[in-house]
Amino acid sequence: MTTHHYLHTGQRTCHADDGRELACEGSGQDASFAVGTPWPEPRFDLRNDEVMDGLTGLIWCRNANLAEFPLTWQEALDFVASMNREQRFGQHDWRLPNRRELRSLLSLQTRLPALPERHPFINVFNGWYWSATTAAISPTHAWYVALDGARMFYGGKDQSFILWPVRGEGLGVVPRTGQSLCYDAAGKVISCVGTGQDGEWRYGAPWPEPRFEIRPAGVLDRLTRLLWRRSANLTPQPVVWREALAAVAALNHQGAGNVWRLPTINELEALVDCAAHSPALPSGHPFADVQDIYWSSTTSLFEPDWAWALYLEKGATGVGQKRFAQFSVWAVTSFD
Repeated sequence: MTTHHYLHTGQRTCHADDGRELACEGSGQDASFAVGTPWPEPRFDLRNDEVMDGLTGLIWCRNANLAEFPLTWQEALDFVASMNREQRFGQHDWRLPNRRELRSLLSLQTRLPALPERHPFINVFNGWYWSATTAAISPTHAWYVALDGARMFYGGKDQSFILWPVRGEGLGVVPRTGQSLCYDAAGKVISCVGTGQDGEWRYGAPWPEPRFEIRPAGVLDRLTRLLWRRSANLTPQPVVWREALAAVAALNHQGAGNVWRLPTINELEALVDCAAHSPALPSGHPFADVQDIYWSSTTSLFEPDWAWALYLEKGATGVGQKRFAQFSVWAVTSFD
């Protein structure tokens, strides 16, 4: 299995502006390329109260609502710490997943829940799940993922959401988030020791140093082996989704020597540094004309007349109505 350090989204169908399904060939949409680390079949291995994800190597609680009720962020971290003291399911290395680990479970072909078909989990809640990653743009908030449709945003640490414990370091497919500090509920930097936060564990594939390499055709991300256009703004103004796909197709018609595409939402999200904001890109990145929100080639199957977008100022993944001229375009290609 080739490791790209970003995952296949799971998307298999292509959709028009109004959500109608259409043929993928020549569409420039996510499912026409099917890039990213492919999913094994079967993907999950049920082991009594645990489930091993064969894609990432991470081991999850089969019960996706073990606490049975929403908890504040600190309560969620404390709950997992108590699992380790009690050696729940015979294990003592449970933790709250970081945002990339939590998001790695998602399928962008499904909804309610946005999990791979035939998954073995029980008690899945179609709402928000906490991650162990603080939101750099507002450290009183932490990142969470919605299992109904797969959005990733951040919520106040004093609010209450669901938790889903994980353990293991995985196979090195999912990269680190970039977060190295830890924060209390008030947003103050604290010692990471014993917190159970992302900044303490820093699990995931390490980033190469330097991460980016300027090449004649663009900027190579040495973590994902993706080549991005150095100018992160292909169109003179925000465009509708159809125009974003067309702008990249026009770039290829110019015969630039690379087969460019509109990135999937997983390719876009892989750029995010969770220690940064405004933009949420690694320090010292070489990109020019960086915008706030970028279209992806991935349709939202929750509402197929919407498509996924990266909100780069924050580092969030959300959606936009395909027929609204509101987002920018950044072209990418596979380097090898």
